[in-house]
Amino acid sequence: MQFYLSADIEGTCGIADWKETERGSASDYEPFRKQMTAEVAAACQGALTGGAEGLLVKDAHDSARNLDAAALPRQVRIFRGWTGDPLCMMAGLNRETFGGVLFTGYHAWSSCGGNPLSHTMTTDCAQVLLNGTPASEFLINAYIAGYFGVPVCFLSGDKDLCDSARQLIPAIVTVPVNEGVGGGVLSMHPSAAVEAIRKGAEEAVGRAADCTVPMPKHFETAVTFHDHKLAYRRSFYPGACLKDSRTVSFAAKDWYEMLRFYHFVLA
Repeated sequence: MQFYLSADIEGTCGIADWKETERGSASDYEPFRKQMTAEVAAACQGALTGGAEGLLVKDAHDSARNLDAAALPRQVRIFRGWTGDPLCMMAGLNRETFGGVLFTGYHAWSSCGGNPLSHTMTTDCAQVLLNGTPASEFLINAYIAGYFGVPVCFLSGDKDLCDSARQLIPAIVTVPVNEGVGGGVLSMHPSAAVEAIRKGAEEAVGRAADCTVPMPKHFETAVTFHDHKLAYRRSFYPGACLKDSRTVSFAAKDWYEMLRFYHFVLA
């Protein structure tokens, strides 16, 4: 069975500043690009040892051109760049091919103190609520997996996100490599993080069947922007409305319709 891995960078071990995430800041970015790659490679190797036949890895940060593919196991296919469809960080996922989903380098939701780089899809937002709960990119993407009936079995990133993931999916294996402290980050040693991720992913593949994503029957979201002008403009999405001067709300019974809204409003 194939597994799917979505890789971000703001939850990579030790990362603490936006410059460390940006290709244009080479001296800051390069060490964390290497760590991101090492963590993805470890998760892939662990999954393969645990029984996965292969993996599709989605480079899901910024340009989607961060990972050094040559450093990944040969059984891995890599999806670079952005397709432009609503699946976004989960492009290529389907129910027929994949037996489980893994996430590496993921980070806490907008305005959460668990990561100094916390955000949800865009830094333009102060908060994204989904059915009354602060929505992280992990939550949005876990629901994509749930929409297709694919279990979510592994997550590495910051402690606050890992704690919330276990509340959603009790059987998920998590590896909290960072803990946010104000504008700082307390982290594991990078090599220790890589080894913990490898072991965690190996364990996760074996318990994937127990990691079903519980899908709500109805979805309501409220997106609050820092700038009221952005909220006003996005309130013209079909079916959306202004809840207040900075908040756009939308509701849908089908998760893919909510993804369409996020695709245009959180872009």
